[in-house]
Amino acid sequence: MKILKFGGTSVGSPQRMHSLVDLINDGVPKIVVLSAMSGTTNALVGISQALYSREHDKAVELINDLEKKYTAVVNELYQSEQAIQNGHELVSTHFEFLRSFTRDLFTINEERAILAQGELISTALFQFLLEEKQIPSVLLPALNFMRINENAEPDMAFITENLRHELSKYAGSSLFITQGYICRNDYGEIDNLKRGGSDYTATIVGAAVRADEIQIWTDIDGMHNNDPRVVNSTFPIAKLTFDEAAELAYFGAKILHPTCILPAKNENIPVRLLNTMQPDAAGTMISSENQAEGFRAVAAKDGITAINIKSGRMLLAYGFLRAVFEVFERYRKPIDMITTSEVAVSVTVDNMDDLDSIVEELNEFGTVNVEHDLSIVSIVGLFPAGKPGYAGSIFDALRDIPVRMISYGGSENNISILVDTKLKKQTLLALNKGLFGLE
Repeated sequence: MKILKFGGTSVGSPQRMHSLVDLINDGVPKIVVLSAMSGTTNALVGISQALYSREHDKAVELINDLEKKYTAVVNELYQSEQAIQNGHELVSTHFEFLRSFTRDLFTINEERAILAQGELISTALFQFLLEEKQIPSVLLPALNFMRINENAEPDMAFITENLRHELSKYAGSSLFITQGYICRNDYGEIDNLKRGGSDYTATIVGAAVRADEIQIWTDIDGMHNNDPRVVNSTFPIAKLTFDEAAELAYFGAKILHPTCILPAKNENIPVRLLNTMQPDAAGTMISSENQAEGFRAVAAKDGITAINIKSGRMLLAYGFLRAVFEVFERYRKPIDMITTSEVAVSVTVDNMDDLDSIVEELNEFGTVNVEHDLSIVSIVGLFPAGKPGYAGSIFDALRDIPVRMISYGGSENNISILVDTKLKKQTLLALNKGLFGLE
């Protein structure tokens, strides 16, 4: 069994859907995880925002615009009258459901139900296409087996039991289609795995069925050594370890959802990153296979805020750091980087939620200074402890870049620096030249 995940661009047009059929119709047993068509989730977010604001006329207009897009897709996607009729009936049903929210109270639960519609529509339309082409397949509703617990983490025991139960109903089938991103929470309500969650769905499903391989298909040929949106001269990386890939995903490589590597790593299932536009390209293989030491890739994470707590009186006191971290723990605020000196401790966070309350509590420990509009640039690879030269190469490349913080030694796979976001492009270009010899 293989798990194949296809993102929004891979199902973003009738032509792409037809190409997708050719990719999956090879007789190999597989579960195909689909995202919403590109642009749909953003449109659904806009509809939800209008409903929250009680701008019902605007919401209806946005719903009608999105429905027109899907009506055009149906007319182009199918050839038979029956398939076209099925498609139009499906679209009409889902959009009448969306319009129902313009007449009632709108809360977070309704928003989650709205955001689920993109994946529900894309998988149903694709299933109709397979039926029209007389390709045997089964549509597996993700809401029947995907569940998160009270901490918004995958309930793997529940998912494994219920997914296997669903699959057991179709013992003679080898091709299954299901939705990425959407799930239920521990109350049984419709919920989701946040942006990019289709990757997470794929690796969770792969772990649950102990798949031979998980494939993440996107519109780029694997993980690159640098951000191709910023740097022109980049190249795809043939192989990465699970730890290297996790570091790159967390620190800004958009090709992967940051948390999706863990389920595959736990079950030691290789993950292959492939390109739907160039299906013959080798892509990137992520596995537990040991890699040679050295630099592998660079990634950048924007929207970083640095919080500096200065207290000559308390910093070295027993329990000071614990007290500081407990403030962040109470607000469930992850910390990306930390540095300390004799009189200060600095940390970085990646969102602004509850920031004022956090700073107010930290003021009890000393003088607090907050800096915004920063970026973490991470250099990922294998840097064994005690081996000289790696830090020197990095800092030599960055000799003209003012660096705000440095994180080195916590992992053999990552050296991170903090820079002003205005200098991110200059930093990525300098590292591309200094570490990989690329202009």
